[in-house]
Amino acid sequence: MDIKHGFVDAVGNTPLIRLNSFSEETGCEILGKAEFLNPGGSVKDRAALYIIQEAEKAGTLQPGGTVVEGTAGNTGIGLAHICNAKGYKCLIIIPDTQSQEKIDLLRTLGAEVRTVPAVPYRDANNYVKLSGRLASEMENAIWANQFDNLANRRAHYETTGREIWEQTDGKIDAWVAATGTGGTYAGVAMFLKDQNPQVRCLVADPMGSGLYSYVKTGTITLEGSSITEGIGNSRITANMEGAPIDDAIQIDDPTAIKVVYQLLQKDGLFMGGSVGINVGAAVALAKQMGPGHTIVTVLCDGGSRYQSRLYNPQWLAEKGLA
Repeated sequence: MDIKHGFVDAVGNTPLIRLNSFSEETGCEILGKAEFLNPGGSVKDRAALYIIQEAEKAGTLQPGGTVVEGTAGNTGIGLAHICNAKGYKCLIIIPDTQSQEKIDLLRTLGAEVRTVPAVPYRDANNYVKLSGRLASEMENAIWANQFDNLANRRAHYETTGREIWEQTDGKIDAWVAATGTGGTYAGVAMFLKDQNPQVRCLVADPMGSGLYSYVKTGTITLEGSSITEGIGNSRITANMEGAPIDDAIQIDDPTAIKVVYQLLQKDGLFMGGSVGINVGAAVALAKQMGPGHTIVTVLCDGGSRYQSRLYNPQWLAEKGLA
């Protein structure tokens, strides 16, 4: 009998899906790690689980305690699920620019949710810094600190990267993924490079983020903006420090939207906006490398969390993206 013991035991071991329309279009095997099939609905379940488990092992999170985090949504959703499963309380600080679906879901899951204005990281009231201050003022509480807590990338080194290597029988030429905290990209890249240094590892980056310019020039500069949520950054997080990066690919919003609608209409996959950046970058890389290569990316979450925006023709028209 193959039975998972509760929510926690069901995290991970997601399938690797061939993206047929893009694979046929490029002549490469473009594969998506189906992280939207985690029990909490996103790749962030893995980091949330490791962060809580490591706090338990360290003794910093005691029974009945509170997990506090500043998040664009998916990490908070994963934390809220796991807190329910383990008997903890959950306090989430989220920018008011995030989709209403994610904010509503967090509250449905029982988390205390505080929305705050979206301000740059350098601002003392940035949602990440604010969550850290609040946690420090509470008893029996931890700050998940997903951006700089290395439990995040350890989750992906020990699970996601290993799974991808095993699922491809080691026949993988490239890994490409966008980064928010950097945990998924870095953990997988570090594992794959340890298995085969010839695997190319590339950062996918939306407009408005500084990572593309950092990889290309060594300097973080911000240009443009993006409707995608939870990815891109204006700094190098602790999770990204020391991570292998061979190159970077920048994807704009019109390309990302074309990709998510093609995934829906030709592949039957209802995906979130960051998947458009990831798969868009995988397709661009496939065209650079030429036919016959195997390229893996991550299908972070599903489209239902963005239905009022990404899949709303009126909203897209208002953004000039119809």
